[in-house]
Amino acid sequence: MGMAFGNKIRITLFGESHGQCVGALLEGIPPGTPIDYDSLIEEIEKRKPGRKGMSRRLESDDCEIMSGVHEGVATGWPILLIARNDDARSKDYGFLPDHPRPGHADMVEIERSGGSTDLRGGGSQSARLTLGLVAAASQVRQLISAQNVIIKAGLYSVGGKFADSLVNMNWDSLVQSDDMLRLNCYDSVMTPVFSEEIELSRKSGDSIGSTVECVIEGLPMGVGEPWFDGLEPALARVMMAIPGARAVEFSKGFQSSSMKGSEHNDAWTIRAGQISPSSDSGNLPDGALGGRSTGAPLHMVVHFKPPSSISKTQTTLHLPSGAKTPLKIKGRHDPVIGPRAVPVVEASAILVIADLIEMAKEE
Repeated sequence: MGMAFGNKIRITLFGESHGQCVGALLEGIPPGTPIDYDSLIEEIEKRKPGRKGMSRRLESDDCEIMSGVHEGVATGWPILLIARNDDARSKDYGFLPDHPRPGHADMVEIERSGGSTDLRGGGSQSARLTLGLVAAASQVRQLISAQNVIIKAGLYSVGGKFADSLVNMNWDSLVQSDDMLRLNCYDSVMTPVFSEEIELSRKSGDSIGSTVECVIEGLPMGVGEPWFDGLEPALARVMMAIPGARAVEFSKGFQSSSMKGSEHNDAWTIRAGQISPSSDSGNLPDGALGGRSTGAPLHMVVHFKPPSSISKTQTTLHLPSGAKTPLKIKGRHDPVIGPRAVPVVEASAILVIADLIEMAKEE
């Protein structure tokens, strides 16, 4: 089962959306590392359901640390993080497994398991399991902060409307309104626009697509491994595992395929005494080349599809009859993925970067 990733810093997810709990097993935290309970609560709060315009599932998301910690510091043994499910409403999924949902993994899970699977709320493929990623990263962030690496993610677009980029954001002067905090957005002008787009989709019984931007700054040149553990491949693998993710862009991203080499290539320069690439054309310079960091900020955009669970009636296959029949999905579902995916993207980047930094120490 592919529920784990990482080499030196390793995370294994477990649980089901409507099971007893979800969580993560975090391995590789050095003994003596202080455990930051405030950060644990703060990061989990950012992806918590129950906020206006999002899923109305009212989970407390109280995360317990069950092992690997003594007197407030890591012991060096695996840290087990668990959050109990206390607001699952399984009756909303009474149509399963007879009527697999469009856009969901119900049918492939039935086929994979021969019917021995828990499909309620998405089971083990539910976005509920991302709580484990966020909980684990809350304790790993300090490892990369000690290396002067900063990772920030924010809501970048909703339905084709875009916020200002996080690149060159003045974090010290930033003040977020309640709505900005609710949507995990750092653009005060676009926040109400995004909010309106989301609300219109929700009221129409539909959902809407979105993107999350992430910027990684402070990586020294050379972090990353060759080929499949390269900086971008390692990040892309984990980002594409986030439920609903459909594409990942790095640096100039999709624009690269329509550019000429003379437009795309970044000249090497010296800034603040450090060699790094820069782009004279105003485009973002590459934060990684050959799988290793260049010294420039690494820019990434993760694209998320519209959530598949919508209240509009859809026509799809009814397994017992073999006919296509109407299905109206009930329950409490997010009309957009981006706002609650922001802390998940940020957490995933933290975990990957921390692991690559630890791997680099052995070279």
